[in-house]
Amino acid sequence: MAEGLANIAKIPELRKRLLFTVLALGLYRICVFIPTPGISAEAVQNILSQGTVFEIFNMFSGGALENFSVIALGIMPYISASIILQLLTVAVPAVERLKKEGEAGRRKIIQYTRYGTVILALVQGFGISMGLKAQGAVLPGVSDWQFYLTTMITLAAGTSFLMWLGELITERGIGNGISLIIFGGIVTRIPAGFRDAWGIKDQFGGFFGFLILLAFIAVIIGVIIFMERAHRPIPVQYAKRVVGRKLYGGQSSHLPLKINSAGVIPPIFASSILMFPATILQFVDVKPLQAVAAALSTGWIHMTIYAVLIIFFAYFYTAVSFNPVDVAENMKKYGGFIPGIRPGTATSDYIDRVLMRITLGGALYIAAICILPQVLTERFGIPSSLSYTFGGTSLLIVVGVAMDTLSQIEAHLLSRHYEGFLGAKAGGRFRGRRG
Repeated sequence: MAEGLANIAKIPELRKRLLFTVLALGLYRICVFIPTPGISAEAVQNILSQGTVFEIFNMFSGGALENFSVIALGIMPYISASIILQLLTVAVPAVERLKKEGEAGRRKIIQYTRYGTVILALVQGFGISMGLKAQGAVLPGVSDWQFYLTTMITLAAGTSFLMWLGELITERGIGNGISLIIFGGIVTRIPAGFRDAWGIKDQFGGFFGFLILLAFIAVIIGVIIFMERAHRPIPVQYAKRVVGRKLYGGQSSHLPLKINSAGVIPPIFASSILMFPATILQFVDVKPLQAVAAALSTGWIHMTIYAVLIIFFAYFYTAVSFNPVDVAENMKKYGGFIPGIRPGTATSDYIDRVLMRITLGGALYIAAICILPQVLTERFGIPSSLSYTFGGTSLLIVVGVAMDTLSQIEAHLLSRHYEGFLGAKAGGRFRGRRG
């Protein structure tokens, strides 16, 4: 790995991409500390201490919510808009046709996602501003509608800026920009989590209990890495073909199907779906609605809905991102077949059955990891700030995004015949032929 890191400096394009990513994430962290006008930060922090949903929201925003900065909404409106557009691609034929139009259709969908992000940010900003006004978190001398409009426009502009910054990171940096922004927000809270863990070490047997807690975190990380790399190989045989005077094919290969092919998308989607109504209802001064907000924020109802949403989005995103029919057609086109399975429809049905079975295991694994923080908080008395920093959702996102980013760096290294992190060398085969 040390040699792989040293090879990064030998590729100018990779250096520029990494530098741009670091600078963009640094700019994002600066915005966390720019406050929204007319808000009492102390009053906001008192409100945030009342509900678990705010801990989750604050985690995804990288601490921007507790400061009520200009990016307090974080990137969640963009994720919610993406969910809506992906659902529309399945339910609305016109949007489905756009998706199949290639690059032009993809650009239109991205544009609609941007519009939806701004609309959702305005709606959420208005709801939060009304809630803060009702809670007395507004500084004296600020009129109602002036505060509403200022907060709406400021928060929508902050979310739009993060959306633009994420797209720039995707285009000019390394990895998925939106995921890296969430990653950056979670990672910056890890030192505070260690501080909280050290502060409560006496509850777990002192220094020895602290070491046990660290070992437990290490075990969770190991499980996540193992499951993220696990896959189900499907054997594929390519028939021999005669083209001119040459014989092609006759090779054996396999089709790797990941156990968790949806990655970190299901918990992010599920969290955004749960956080939107729970946050808005938390500010409404109506007891039945506040009871609904509390049920959506904590307790067994929250855990059940959260787990069901994660399982649903694991299947949904897998179905959207992986098409067994296209895989079967491409396999048939190049003379490939699965031993014992007829090419064409039978092959696509077989792949779909296998994918659905292994996705259930992946979905249950994600759900179990993601409800772990709430179990630790409610059953074992661990502070929510600690459990949500080192809990399943945050670690799943951090480990998943880190692995994806390293894979992108690995691809850049191998494409230029440098040794990667895993020790593989690209181009050796070609050098051998020339020799």
